[in-house]
Amino acid sequence: MIAVGSNASPGQVAHKLTRLGIPATVPMVPVRVHGIGVGCSGHISPAGYVAGTPYVDPRAETTLVVTWLDSTQLKAVDDTEFPDYRRAILPGDAFAMTMPSGERLGGAYIYFSAHGVLADPVTEQPRPGGGDQAELLAALLAGSARLRELLGPDPATWVRRAGADRALRERGTLVFGEEGWVLPQTDFLPYVDDASELRLYDDLPPLDDSLPRRA
Repeated sequence: MIAVGSNASPGQVAHKLTRLGIPATVPMVPVRVHGIGVGCSGHISPAGYVAGTPYVDPRAETTLVVTWLDSTQLKAVDDTEFPDYRRAILPGDAFAMTMPSGERLGGAYIYFSAHGVLADPVTEQPRPGGGDQAELLAALLAGSARLRELLGPDPATWVRRAGADRALRERGTLVFGEEGWVLPQTDFLPYVDDASELRLYDDLPPLDDSLPRRA
């Protein structure tokens, strides 16, 4: 599994597994991935944050983390990702994945956001993810009067209010689209893992390729 965001944290993976009584021994190794960038998901997470998501960019070369999960561990992590994220299988011939030893992976799973990726309103390119969360939330608040009214005035208030109220999270997620900030994640669709889709298909939000964009 190519981990993006919290799944690259040993502590977070251990928490997801041990709370279910599942052994948390998981090998984790840095991996250099060609063709994948890291952006910000077009939704507000249950914790009140704006989480990271990968996106396809043929020019990108990103150091991420590869984890080896057994089938029980994979299902447990799946359950923490769906329905906000979907699982794809990256083929090694399309996305070169190189470990520090020089060994190339033949393929790996990756989760990507079912809500699209946030775009920078100036460049209309994916907004970089994985940085300072307070800085990101402050920038989003500064860019939208509706978000300031809904979740402002500051990042701490955003996280506190959004984390406690599902309706606020859903409304904030809608505002992202209404502001024209969301790019659809259609580039991953050819690689979607059919087995995982069949298991939870009815719970997945639709991938909308006609989301409103800023003119």
